[in-house]
Amino acid sequence: MGVPAELPPVSGAPARIAIVRARYNPFGGAERFVQRALGALAARGVEVTVIARLWPQSPPAAGEFAPRMVRVDPFYVGSVWRDWSFARAVRRLLARESFSVVQSHERIPGVAVYRAGDGVHATFLEQRRRAVPRWRAWALRANPYHAYVLATERAMFADPALRAVICNSSMVRDDIRKRFGVPAERLHVIRNGVDLERFRPPSDAERAHARRALGLAGATSAFVFVGSGFERKGLAAAIRAVARLAGERDVQLRAAGSDRRAASYRRLAASLGVAGRVRLLGGVDDVVPMLWAGDAFVLPTLYDPFPNAALEALACGLPVVTSTGSGASELVRDGVNGWVVDALDLEALAGAMRRLCEPGARAAMSGPARGSVRALSLDALAGQRTALYGQLLADVRSSPLAPGATPGRTPPPAEPTAP
Repeated sequence: MGVPAELPPVSGAPARIAIVRARYNPFGGAERFVQRALGALAARGVEVTVIARLWPQSPPAAGEFAPRMVRVDPFYVGSVWRDWSFARAVRRLLARESFSVVQSHERIPGVAVYRAGDGVHATFLEQRRRAVPRWRAWALRANPYHAYVLATERAMFADPALRAVICNSSMVRDDIRKRFGVPAERLHVIRNGVDLERFRPPSDAERAHARRALGLAGATSAFVFVGSGFERKGLAAAIRAVARLAGERDVQLRAAGSDRRAASYRRLAASLGVAGRVRLLGGVDDVVPMLWAGDAFVLPTLYDPFPNAALEALACGLPVVTSTGSGASELVRDGVNGWVVDALDLEALAGAMRRLCEPGARAAMSGPARGSVRALSLDALAGQRTALYGQLLADVRSSPLAPGATPGRTPPPAEPTAP
């Protein structure tokens, strides 16, 4: 899909794109390469607006694209009211303004473009119920917030206004098509991008310095885990796998990320006799030194549409062990640049990690790991996003107006049902 050399105005008015994101962070994983696509469009005369509840108030860095920001922050109490009131306020705003294309990162029925960055909520719940006690599985089914999200998700995918879904993995695309019957031509796989200059294999000196900083001896096999929300990301499985290997290998685990139940994972490591081998580092501003220090990256996540941390590890030349519920598994070839296992299969997980403890495993897989993400540069993925926007704007110019619509204006969506 090519990008039009020019993006002429819609019916004499400048083309306008709106991005909806409840908590917008231009440095976040979901927004980083979107910024580049939006900047390219703005340079061609397209007006870009971000609609958000919250965003960083610091001014943009020199040369950084700064879109028009519109705050939508209605009063709420509780998570259901929070999401419902935001969606309702956004829809009212869209009914007042004339946008050529509206893309939402949130589940809002009636938008033209949806980025399925969080995947499919129904699938996430299914995977989570596999890993919790029966009483918690029942509680998940009875939770009104999950019921609201499931209903909103179904309504959004069934809404005739939906013209395109941006999926960050083939796993998510296939799941949406199977569950909701969205036509294949509306499903576009545009994966997350990775900064290949920042995330790169280390020199010998850089690797040695990074290992010393993490207290890793020369012969130690070090596994790196990066991710917040430890239950979903599978930290407990990684700790249990380390415990299985501890009797036969000099193995360590370093985990970066935040979780309010972090103390319980430290207790788990202690109960398994590996407290000295597992170190939880909390939130880490720069994970590059961790990745340089590691021998492999482990993320046995229950459900992850396309984890940026796995991409960053591969870009640094680290083999990756991840799960069948991870979109990053599409980049991993068993025995070539890592392994893919079921998130709950501890024997398979420990077996994959055991292979990566073998001398020379990291060195042999480093080149294939880096090569597997070479096509996922930020600029390349931003180009795909720009091309999609260009096509959608072209469709707006060529499509007949819907009854009651005005030139260049997205027809106002219906009001959502109150929770």
